[in-house]
Amino acid sequence: MTDDFRTGHLPFSARRVDAQGAKDTREMVAEEVPVALSYNDVSHAVMMATPRDLEDFAIGFSLSEGIVEHSGEIREIEQRCEVGGVTLALRVIERRMAALRERRRALTGRTGCGLCGAESLQQAIRPVARVTASIRVTPAMIHEGFAELDRQQTLNRATGAVHAAALIGEGFVLVREDVGRHNALDKLIGAMERGGPREGFLLVTSRASYEMVHKAASANVALMAAISAPTSLAIELAGQAGITLIGFARGDSLTVYTQARGVLQV
Repeated sequence: MTDDFRTGHLPFSARRVDAQGAKDTREMVAEEVPVALSYNDVSHAVMMATPRDLEDFAIGFSLSEGIVEHSGEIREIEQRCEVGGVTLALRVIERRMAALRERRRALTGRTGCGLCGAESLQQAIRPVARVTASIRVTPAMIHEGFAELDRQQTLNRATGAVHAAALIGEGFVLVREDVGRHNALDKLIGAMERGGPREGFLLVTSRASYEMVHKAASANVALMAAISAPTSLAIELAGQAGITLIGFARGDSLTVYTQARGVLQV
């Protein structure tokens, strides 16, 4: 496994126009490149992502997509900087690769709803994991967590163009950033799996879609708070998973949509 090799932002020449006129400037812009993931030399997916914390991304994506159950089933991750993007070449144990081949075979040639080749809604939405962790959180802890997350969003402060996901716990804040909200959460899950803290509550600087709830459940997170709204399916899945789901966590207010193993004390 290799370390990441990019900062996630690049300088671009631009021209800023305001009420005082126009002037040439140098702007830091969030880097967005194709990141291809392959398993045992079989291409699986290409994601548009920010090319930093890519080992976290490879592990988190593999976990949240159900390709592996834990990082010990990943034998190797090789990062290759190529023309036009980055390849993450993973080697996984044969049992997991056999299951992935079977999944791919089941999708071949299907048409229908168009989501991952599934031909029915039941096949499109994978069963969600049931959360076993529990946590007690106050509204003040959530608002303070978002304030700290904002302070630690160094890439967004430089570019204004990326999302973040954070795990907040007693004495720590673990943050990952990416142009894609799903990618930021995958990177966070990967960082947790690689030896980071595992017990805390989750904050995301985006809406709470069903994919985000699904990924949170895969990481056994009991409470997830989003800065924007949830979707209807996210609320349903949070209830099934036993996740306390909070939306519109801004300023001094928030909205609780499900109350489960993550107990909000008000």
